[in-house]
Order: sequence, then structure tokens, then C-alpha cells
Amino acid sequence: MTNWEYARLEYRAAGTLGADRYMDWTATFHHPGGILRWGTDERFDDLRHLNRAGAAGWQAYDRAAMHVQNEPHRLSSVTYSMRRPVP
Repeated sequence: MTNWEYARLEYRAAGTLGADRYMDWTATFHHPGGILRWGTDERFDDLRHLNRAGAAGWQAYDRAAMHVQNEPHRLSSVTYSMRRPVP
């Protein structure tokens, strides 16, 4: 039987950098050891962050996207649920 530890990668619109605020994205990794802020991208580019988590042994098993109601149809955040086996 495999024991797992769980984490999540939150990738959300920063909402702070001028008129193109929905184009700036910030990555935050939550894991058993705490919270790591992985920086802000000038465009949606979550593949770099997923590869970083994968290099540390994390497997993404679920993806949830969120849109804000009553706002223009823009993606505002994506959360990846992750896990890795406990050695």
C-alpha cells in the first residue's frame, strides 16, 4: 500500500499590474512543508511550474478552473491537486 502526501499549485491572475492585470499570473505552491511563492509570469504559462513540481516527484491528479460570475468570461485561477508517494 502506498502512502501519499498532498499539495496544490495555485495559479491565479495577479490583478495588480495595470490595464492588462488579467494577463499577469502568480504561482503559489502549498505543500506539507509550507507555502512557496514561485513568482509572477507576464502571461499564462503554468507548464514551467508544473515541470518544476514534477521534477520534485509531484504528480498532478486534478485540475480545477475558476471564472468570476457576472464578469467577462476570463479565467481567474487554476488549481492543480498534486500528490507524491511518501518514501
